[in-house]
Amino acid sequence: MAISHSSGIERIKNSSAGIDRLRIDFDSNLRRWFGRNIGLWHSKRQYFFDEEKAINLEMYINISKLVQSDLGHESYRFKWWCEDEKDFFIKRPSYKREGVITARLQGHQLIRDCSYLSDSSCISNIRQVDEHELIFESNYDNWHVLEHTRLIDQDKFRSRNIYSWFNDQLKIVENHHEIRIKNPN
Repeated sequence: MAISHSSGIERIKNSSAGIDRLRIDFDSNLRRWFGRNIGLWHSKRQYFFDEEKAINLEMYINISKLVQSDLGHESYRFKWWCEDEKDFFIKRPSYKREGVITARLQGHQLIRDCSYLSDSSCISNIRQVDEHELIFESNYDNWHVLEHTRLIDQDKFRSRNIYSWFNDQLKIVENHHEIRIKNPN
């Protein structure tokens, strides 16, 4: 169930216990949503760069939860690879054919040790649309990235739409259709 911050704050007004309760509910929903993404995914992607024709690419993503050393925050590893690169990575060296990102969920933010388009770490602010969809908003190295990720059909599929602006110019639009190959549950 999605949390409506305004209705909860109106109900509780100035109670700090009420505000803490909203944070716990929000954090719990985010943790549950991330837990639903754990597993191996086949990602069929379509990239639109400026005025070029669409480029199709298939990749694999394995999402795993890391053992916690800090009980207050959950951490995840996103490992991806491409088995048939089709010159994509030669023409677009900012994209990596394979890699790993470690990310920590802290409140309404996802703190990543590196980004997809650079080696810089970044913080993604998270907005929850409903129990199935999150929106991530990130800023790093003159990039502004808006990513919508939705779980579909009892978590068998994911849909991701990503919009990336560089220096306030929309440069990349991505559509990803992802199919769950392996569920650890």
